[in-house]
Amino acid sequence: MKLLLGFSRLVDRLNEWVGQSVSWLVLVAVLISAGNATVRYTVDMSSNAWLELQWYLFSAVFLLCAGYTLARNEHIRIDVFFGRYSKRTQAWIDVFGTIFFLLPMALIILELSIPVAISAIESGEYSPNAGGLIRWPVRILVPIGFALLVLQAIAELVKRIAFLAGYTSDPGSQVHGHGTDVEDLVKIAEGKE
Repeated sequence: MKLLLGFSRLVDRLNEWVGQSVSWLVLVAVLISAGNATVRYTVDMSSNAWLELQWYLFSAVFLLCAGYTLARNEHIRIDVFFGRYSKRTQAWIDVFGTIFFLLPMALIILELSIPVAISAIESGEYSPNAGGLIRWPVRILVPIGFALLVLQAIAELVKRIAFLAGYTSDPGSQVHGHGTDVEDLVKIAEGKE
């Protein structure tokens, strides 16, 4: 279990770094959007490239931060019902949902997106819109984003199983961004606490 919790810690750190880094793209997208709108309405000029760049930046944030959001336990779920259950029941629901829903869906999308990304790279895919951007950079975001999500799903599964096996007293590594640190879980697994 110590090795798995160490893996979980590495995945948490990876997705934390990616999430913090990519979050700046929201500001860039807002500035581009504001600039594009200002130019369009003041001098009656527009560019498909700027519009597509906004879409690409949004795609990057959405796809690359999915694992980060999962690590912080901030994906949408019905907390009205979920919050009423004991921590053990919540952990079992998370284990079930991860094994039977999240991982299969993410792995299928990952598998299906890799050939599309490779094809886009090989063909040098461009937008069909006049003045549009190359498309292969945004196409490779899909497999990268889902790979990060799969890694985080496995890490969260490890944490829930560690809780159910009695290695920790808190199943949620970060509930709504707050909670136990994974290093504490490793200490518990090593018998230091």
